[in-house]
Amino acid sequence: MISQLVFLSSAHYKIVLRTYADLTKFGIVVFSVLAGLAGYATGFQIENTFDWKIFLETLAGIYFLSSGSLALNQVQDWKMDAKMPRTAKRPIPSGKIKPAAAGILSVCLLVVGLNFLFTLEPVAGWVGLFCVFLYNGPYTLWWKRRWAFAAVPGAIPGALPVTIGYAVANPDIWNSESLYLFLIMFLWQMPHFWVLAIRYKDDYAKGGVPTLPVALGMDRTLFQVGLYTFVYVGVALAAPMFVHASWMFVLLTFPFCFKVLQEFYRYYKSNGTERWLAFFMWLNVSMLVFLVIPVIDKWNFLFISHN
Repeated sequence: MISQLVFLSSAHYKIVLRTYADLTKFGIVVFSVLAGLAGYATGFQIENTFDWKIFLETLAGIYFLSSGSLALNQVQDWKMDAKMPRTAKRPIPSGKIKPAAAGILSVCLLVVGLNFLFTLEPVAGWVGLFCVFLYNGPYTLWWKRRWAFAAVPGAIPGALPVTIGYAVANPDIWNSESLYLFLIMFLWQMPHFWVLAIRYKDDYAKGGVPTLPVALGMDRTLFQVGLYTFVYVGVALAAPMFVHASWMFVLLTFPFCFKVLQEFYRYYKSNGTERWLAFFMWLNVSMLVFLVIPVIDKWNFLFISHN
C-alpha cells in the first residue's frame, strides 16, 4: 500500500513538473538563459572581481522573467491554441491547468524575475520590463493576430535576454559589443520562426494567425527567409567590427556560416519541402556559436596562461 502511494505521488509530481515545463516553454527558456549567460560573460569587465552570487542571480532573473512571460503568453493565447492541432495539447487548452491559475503563476514568476534584475542592475530591470511589455503587449495582443510580418518587431523582445545579461555586467548597453549580440539574436529569429510557420502552415491557418506563408504564400516567405538568413550570416562575418575577434572567430564562424547557407540553399531548392529540420537546427546551433565566440575570444587568455 505504501509503495503504491509513493508511486502515485511520484507520478503526480512528474505530471506537475511536465505541465510546468510545457506552460513556461522550458526549451525556449533554456535558450534565453544561455543567451543571457553569453551576454553577461561578454559584458563582464576583466578588471572586476567575479561574484558567483551575482552571476547565479542574473541567470535566475532571466529564467524567471522568461518563464513568466512565456506562461503569460499561453494564458493570452489559449483559445487560439485550442484551434490548432500542434498547440491544442498545451496545458491550458488541454485542461491540465486553469487560465486563472496559469495567470497567477505567470505574474509570480515575472515579479520574482524583475525583482532579481532590478536589484542587480536597474538598467537590466528596465530592459527586462520593456521585454515583457513588448512581447505580452503589442506582439501577442495585436501584431501576431493581424500582421504577416509580426515576427520582425516580435524578434526584439526575443533578442533582449542577451542584452539583459550584458546589462548586469555592464550597464552601457549601447556599445558595439552589446549591439552585435542583440543583432545576432534578432536576425536569427526571422528564418527560425518562418521555417516553422511553413512547416505548420495549416495549423496557423486554422488558428487564424496570419503568418507569412498563410498571408503571402510560399514564394514570398522563402524570399524573406533567404533575405534575413544572408543578413544574419553577414553580421556574424562582420563580428570583428563589433567585438574582439581572433583565432576562434576564424575557426568557427566561417564553417558555421557556410553550413547555414548550404542548408538554406538545399531548403530553398526544394521549395521548402525538404531538409527543413536540418536548416532549422543549423540556424539554432549557429546562433549559440556566434554568441559564444566573443566570450571565448575575450577570455581565452585565462586558459592559455596556464599552459
